[in-house]
Amino acid sequence: MKLIEHARNLAYNPGVTPKQGGLPGLDVLKNVMGSLNLFGIIAAVGALVISVAIWAWGHHSGGHQAEANGKKGTAIAAGCALLMGAANGIVAFCSAMGTQVH
Repeated sequence: MKLIEHARNLAYNPGVTPKQGGLPGLDVLKNVMGSLNLFGIIAAVGALVISVAIWAWGHHSGGHQAEANGKKGTAIAAGCALLMGAANGIVAFCSAMGTQVH
């Protein structure tokens, strides 16, 4: 009996879909998110420059730990920039895939 109730609850469709302009302040929120994304990308550029400098300094000075940390920082900063630049596409893709679930 509980299994049937559980299946019935899973099949329930609340009928909620994203709606453009449903709440006031949507344009402000988009501007704030865009500005935060820009600041994040600028911070990733700074982190990338610093990490590459540490990588080069560690390589030329024989500091293996500094070289390894510079490599890690470079990969992390590049990955963060990639994800922040692709944020709209990732969210749009996942949202579109979510609409396919029935």
